[in-house]
Amino acid sequence: MKGFQYKRIVVKVGSNVLTLADGTLDFDRMKSLVDQVAVLHAKGVEVVLVSSGAVASGRSALNLNKKLDPVSARQVFSAVGQAKLINRYYELFAEHKMFCGQVLTMKENFGTRRHYLNQKNCMTEMLACGVIPIVNENDTISVTELMFTDNDELSGLIATMMNAEALIILSNIDGIYDGNPADSSSKVIREVRQEKNLSQYIQSGKSSFGRGGMLTKCNIARKVAEEGIPVFIANGKKNNILIELLQNPEQTVSTKFVPSDNATSSVKKWIAHSEGFAKGEVHINRGAAEALAQKASSLLFVGVTDIKGDFEKDDIVKIFDEDGNELGVGRAQYDSEKARTLIGKKGVRPLVHYDYLYLD
Repeated sequence: MKGFQYKRIVVKVGSNVLTLADGTLDFDRMKSLVDQVAVLHAKGVEVVLVSSGAVASGRSALNLNKKLDPVSARQVFSAVGQAKLINRYYELFAEHKMFCGQVLTMKENFGTRRHYLNQKNCMTEMLACGVIPIVNENDTISVTELMFTDNDELSGLIATMMNAEALIILSNIDGIYDGNPADSSSKVIREVRQEKNLSQYIQSGKSSFGRGGMLTKCNIARKVAEEGIPVFIANGKKNNILIELLQNPEQTVSTKFVPSDNATSSVKKWIAHSEGFAKGEVHINRGAAEALAQKASSLLFVGVTDIKGDFEKDDIVKIFDEDGNELGVGRAQYDSEKARTLIGKKGVRPLVHYDYLYLD
């Protein structure tokens, strides 16, 4: 068997891959996926699996007559469905004399460096012990405003956190098409570089059982590729898709987002994905904005004109120029109360050090 190009990958499998038309789990598809992971594992490839399917599985199992609000329904269905899902994975991996472990997380767990590293260390040790991490959002205690957009967003965070060599997003179609996928004349766009505009090709519809669609997959793929990780969108309904993609990526039908050549540190990868967790805003003058753009520079108080919102030391803050344009995000070295007293001052420690600054 031909060798594999990558040694650590994150695989995201969507609800429409793992479920049948009636919303029940597709056990044959799950078995096919696990069989492929087992082959990769035997060849030394470390795999982190980000798996949807819990809510759809719970919904079909319970078949409630009682009307629930959307958040309550998601909590109840996921509580039942996650147990059903992970139990099935456990049984399937056991057939290969392998172990898997459940990792449930929430968006706020990525908001602080300590929680971020705790998750990373846990999954790193699982992989070192030969255990397959199966990651999903902890929907039982998440509420709407704190949810990930979908598991595509979660898989992007996991890929950058784990320093993956590739992220593979498995959907129920072959990739991003240059027209309607149902149209036989439409073709899969095989390669996407950073400058390519895909807006005319992307449909905004969402999947039947998941929260996401191709638009969010595209946005997440671009962001992960910008940080140096190749991303593939491929058809998880195809048998042996993972094996073929890792052995012959050029010959396997999929859409590849070509990674940026600019290496990004692990800290800056975390900060880049932390925009949604920002606790406050820092507004700077034109001189400070030009300094940040032209060279590796920290954000000094002498260029700060205003601070909005309340934040603690080490929280993520958004940075804006004097025209209101968002320039990026960074980790604050002061809390907001202390920072306000230092606006415009020289000779003090930077508000955001360059090592903890990520510019768009």
